[in-house]
Amino acid sequence: MSTPSTAASAAPPFWTRGDLNASFGFGINMLVNVLVLSGLAAGVVKIPADDVFGTILPGLGIGLLVGNVFYFWLARRMAMQSGRDDVTAMPYGPSVPHMFIVTFVVMLPTYLATKDPIAAWSAGLAWAFIIGIIILIGAFVGPAVRKYTPRAALLGTLAGISVTFIAMNPAANMWSTLWVALPVFAIIFVGFVSGVRLPGNMPIGLAALLVGSAIAWTGGFMDTAKVSDAASSIAVGLPSLNFDRLFDGLKDISPLLATAIPLGIYNFTEAMSNVESAATAGDDYNLRAILVADGSGAIVGSALGCPFPPAVYVGQPGWKQAGGRISYSLVTGVAIFLFCLLGLFPLLDAILPVPAIVPVLLYIGLVIGAQSFREVPKAHYAAVVLALVPNIAAWGAGQIDNALAAAGTSAGDVGPQALAGAGLVYDGLKTLGEGAVLAGMILGAVAVFLIDRKFLWAAGYALFGALMSSIGLIHGEKVHVFTNGDAVLGYVFLAVVCAGFHLLRLPVREPDPADPVDVADHAAAAATTTPARRRPGSRSPKADAPIAAGAAD
Repeated sequence: MSTPSTAASAAPPFWTRGDLNASFGFGINMLVNVLVLSGLAAGVVKIPADDVFGTILPGLGIGLLVGNVFYFWLARRMAMQSGRDDVTAMPYGPSVPHMFIVTFVVMLPTYLATKDPIAAWSAGLAWAFIIGIIILIGAFVGPAVRKYTPRAALLGTLAGISVTFIAMNPAANMWSTLWVALPVFAIIFVGFVSGVRLPGNMPIGLAALLVGSAIAWTGGFMDTAKVSDAASSIAVGLPSLNFDRLFDGLKDISPLLATAIPLGIYNFTEAMSNVESAATAGDDYNLRAILVADGSGAIVGSALGCPFPPAVYVGQPGWKQAGGRISYSLVTGVAIFLFCLLGLFPLLDAILPVPAIVPVLLYIGLVIGAQSFREVPKAHYAAVVLALVPNIAAWGAGQIDNALAAAGTSAGDVGPQALAGAGLVYDGLKTLGEGAVLAGMILGAVAVFLIDRKFLWAAGYALFGALMSSIGLIHGEKVHVFTNGDAVLGYVFLAVVCAGFHLLRLPVREPDPADPVDVADHAAAAATTTPARRRPGSRSPKADAPIAAGAAD
């Protein structure tokens, strides 16, 4: 390996105008998520507000601070090794899907069974700890999975998350108060997507927040009394170890594994997609380092009393497009840490209107969805769409479950026939959405290899799908041997069909020269005839160049 040049070793600028712009957008994103999780803990699980703002949020703040410092260091190292000044750090914050799952699947059932919010909190801490252990294990297998998974499969399942779990809830919030939200979204869209600069280079995120807040306060949407109450309740909360609560939760570990194992796999699968997303934007990070940081963050957070695991975020290309470089996430992490430590979130919740905040999440969903098609060959578009489908199913089934729960019933009580009579194929939707991220990756990979006529690779992924189905990691209600025999049989038959097409000895698909260099069609050759680190759907050597000096998986 050649020695980096002097130019490549020069330190990049610590702060840029683009970092200021991106930090406001990312900061709004983080504010929304922390406000939501604090509301879930206090409002749904009934954890005392003093514990939420005095223990849970300070513990979360420590994790976010340490994680964002680490990702700043990774970005700075990459910039110095490559000599580039356009490297963008990975964003890091509380995992949005996990905050809802730990609340409604782990803590709320425990609270309803025991009527004890502290017992529910302990179960959440144990669950987050298990998630962290599984992600650390994934750090050693994740790079191998990424090496042999086509880009369309990784980006497609990521697009499914962005379109559903990231974009839909903010969009619904926007359209419930459109007179506040739509002007904010227009400012964000014009600034971040169209690239228009405001006079005086005013940060787009700040301008959007100020305009939305002014409209909401002027229009009577906000309540001044709430601000006074929140200001009077501000209190500093210092992080503290909560081993006793964590150990109490770990005493009854077996019920937690049913969700922790697939969600841990979800985490490192999503991290692979996020790293791939950043790589297509030009920043190829060490996947193992990302996963170790995520797993360690969940473990440390659980020890400090926070049941909401942090994770590397989807959306790095969006913040790059907004001008973010190596420091936007670091500054955001420091700010959120201070807000958590100083107990300012109740006050922020009272001052900032939600419709002025959530449009930035819709923007992120749009950017990731668009990238999934922009960075793959046109021939693979169908595979991207197929990889989307399980996440759409998971989101739809969750909406049905939540609506029925609000009515005091459940899908089991209503019955499949009554639901089918209303036009809802609930059982199929639920099955398709179980383990959605992993299922989307598998289905997307099979589709890519079928399109490219790599039929043995397609058969291999189909058999992997059968294995995952057989133990309930996809298409199963719980982790257990043969929870869904029909799904297992379906994937086995799919493998047989793929193997049958292989016997026809059809020529592989020739890539279109106009497509991005995304050589999924060279999968077999990359795996069997060369020691190089290329993989199906990998980047070109030119795109790999920035990590030549030390970020290998």
